[in-house]
Amino acid sequence: MGDTVAASDDAGQRAARVVDVRAAQAAPASRRADGVTIRAVSNRKPRFVSGGQVLVRIALPGRLTISDARITNNGERIRPHFERSANGTWIGIIGGMGLGTNRIQVEVSTSSGVERATLPVVNHRRRGPVFSGPQQRPFFCETEAFGLDSAERPYCEAPTEVSYQYRTTGGSFAPLSDPTSPPADAATVTVRERELPYVVRIERGTIDRAVYEIAGIYSGRPQPLAGDPGWNSKLVYTFGGGCNGGYHQGAGTGGVVNDLFLSRGYVVASSSLNVLNNNCSPIISAEAAMMVKEHVLETYGPAYHTIGWGGSGGAIQQYDIADAYPQIVDGILPAISFPDPFSTLGPVVDCGLLNDFFEETDVAYSAAQQRAIKGFRDPNTCLAWELSFFNRITATGSCDPAIPVAVRWDAETNPDGVRCAAAEQVATQLGRDPRTGFVRSVLDNVGVQYGLRSLQRGTITPAQFIELNRGVGGVDYKGELRDARAVADRAALGRAYAADLVNSGGLGLSQTPVIDLRNYRDGGPDIHTAEWSYVMRQRMIRQGTVGNQVILEFGSNSSEAAAAYALGAMDQWLTNIAADDGPGTPGDKIVRNRPRGLGDGCYLANGRRIREELSYRGSGQCPELYPIFSNPRLVAGEPLERNALKCQLAPIDFSTYGATFSRAQRAELRSVFPNGVCDHSRPSVGERPPEGAWIDYSDG
Repeated sequence: MGDTVAASDDAGQRAARVVDVRAAQAAPASRRADGVTIRAVSNRKPRFVSGGQVLVRIALPGRLTISDARITNNGERIRPHFERSANGTWIGIIGGMGLGTNRIQVEVSTSSGVERATLPVVNHRRRGPVFSGPQQRPFFCETEAFGLDSAERPYCEAPTEVSYQYRTTGGSFAPLSDPTSPPADAATVTVRERELPYVVRIERGTIDRAVYEIAGIYSGRPQPLAGDPGWNSKLVYTFGGGCNGGYHQGAGTGGVVNDLFLSRGYVVASSSLNVLNNNCSPIISAEAAMMVKEHVLETYGPAYHTIGWGGSGGAIQQYDIADAYPQIVDGILPAISFPDPFSTLGPVVDCGLLNDFFEETDVAYSAAQQRAIKGFRDPNTCLAWELSFFNRITATGSCDPAIPVAVRWDAETNPDGVRCAAAEQVATQLGRDPRTGFVRSVLDNVGVQYGLRSLQRGTITPAQFIELNRGVGGVDYKGELRDARAVADRAALGRAYAADLVNSGGLGLSQTPVIDLRNYRDGGPDIHTAEWSYVMRQRMIRQGTVGNQVILEFGSNSSEAAAAYALGAMDQWLTNIAADDGPGTPGDKIVRNRPRGLGDGCYLANGRRIREELSYRGSGQCPELYPIFSNPRLVAGEPLERNALKCQLAPIDFSTYGATFSRAQRAELRSVFPNGVCDHSRPSVGERPPEGAWIDYSDG
């Protein structure tokens, strides 16, 4: 599999030379230092460093050089190697750090006396955790799926390996044993106006119990202090889709061998815990991405910026990480997006309930009426949701094959066994119900008036509306269908909002450039329906900011063009922001530095991109080509922002239905909703602002 990679520090302090080492947006250093400063570059949160080392940038006053500085860690002299960057600062890797707090101090003597700067760094194990809290156990390893050595539970660590591929002139990637001797059919790539063989270095290893992958154009062994001619000093971090309950390492990442990125000189990184189907916790995903990114920067050097990439569950991670753990990714390109796992689970459960109801009821509902109640354009979208994700709320219905059957939960034979429900990944945040041992549930449909909009539009009758809501039922804590409605755990509701598990859109996301790539799929039975882009937008509007989000709609024939355009536009957007040293908030700079021509719009059938302001069910060329529909909760009257896990209740008001109920029907409906119906004019039960960004769950 190639050479084994090990990080090391230079024991001696060599003579410095000037190199064009890229300034990290995370830790900008002034071009003319008035005093000594030291800042972490590889991790913007020095209290969350891992792996025993950290890339730092030092600025010194006047004409002093790094040889004039005395550097210590916890009082002991250290002599790491530094290189001088083009802006006059010094960059180097501080290694050999012990676990816990390391006080890195730089001291210089000047004409006015001794000047010092200190950087407290808290170092964590490479295997984690850092801030996500106690790690799941048991945890089953899958290193061999990546060609790595077998690993032992529960940490699943394996030696790092490097392999190589090349891009053929025919447009495919092929294995390569010797990166210095590409074959005759190897393509070339131009990075920074320099033509290089299109040879890709692929590094695989383990970090945070995940398998990570890093790909970049090969131009010799990466030199983090000297720059790399095969790298444009920008990083793309990819995220994969799905949503599942964990307990295993995962057999794939978000994908790193991608011509779109590599041909433009990007380094691409991801890990198996950045695939939501391996790990449905945006918090764990954020931690893994932070740790892998730190390793990338300590391998390749400082980066101008990091762009997030991925669709479906990969989009969830981008949106949620940008909000709750900002600056791990500087700009995001979510595709076929959803806002967060829990907002999505509501319609998933609704679809399972509605499908079961329509199969069992004796009351006739036409195909058109069923479609109106479900809200989707395609009548089979609800079936697609049920078949793909309804089992994520069950105890063992979605267990990955990597989890042995013998360890899985069984009420009779193994009551303490592994439960595979998606909520298992957020047990630290929500807690467990001591009566059942299951994670406290946020699933709730008490008071939900299924088919409300269909009734108001005259599509269904009062009798059908009553029968629907009487018979739809709910689920219990094991995810099994029952006649009674689902009831959320009130403690879990408040915790979910506090942890930003229901993405508020008001933390870091408000200061993150977003290009939401909406590949239109509503025409078929596909779960990735377009209203979700507008759900996220509505939340951002509620928080008072939306100028940082662009929505771009397109069909499958324009997918490649849209992806390439969005990547280039985001790169330019972030570059513009970094160059703006004028006044204003980060939000102001995002809005005023949006590239000319970048805005809402779509690709027409002929492949031409047009700009057009988009809104939910708006008018224009784009809505005509890509009409936006609904989902069961929106049809039930929930507002577009879809952030209600459990609604507050109010007495039934028959004047709101736009339909005539007989005296008997009124009594029937009151018996269906004895405690009232959803009142969406009030905040949902447990709703509160999130506690803030960068929450640390180390204490469990």
